[in-house]
Amino acid sequence: MLHRNMIKAESFQRGLQALLAELQLARDQNNLGKLALLCYCELRRWAREAGESELAERCAGLITGTPHASRQAFLADIDGLIAELAALEARLALPAPASALPELISEEAAAHTASARAA
Repeated sequence: MLHRNMIKAESFQRGLQALLAELQLARDQNNLGKLALLCYCELRRWAREAGESELAERCAGLITGTPHASRQAFLADIDGLIAELAALEARLALPAPASALPELISEEAAAHTASARAA
């Protein structure tokens, strides 16, 4: 059961990373149609599956709510959404895999040794 939950969490994190990358690319290209599609269809679906209902509602509201006053207003809302997703990605970050543990320990030991020599 724990293994299944870890796989699911990893799947959600990878899905978020992929969506965030697609959103950032569409934003860099000022592709409003793709931004709307990603936000309403893909990101909203991901948010529902991940249990992020407020995020899902926000995505729906960006597209189906009151029309934006201008293109820049829409892009500003998308920029805020991208920042929120980046923060969510950091919050959902998985710990390093066990295979990376020896490398982390070696780096920490090397840093400790270097600081001890400096002192």
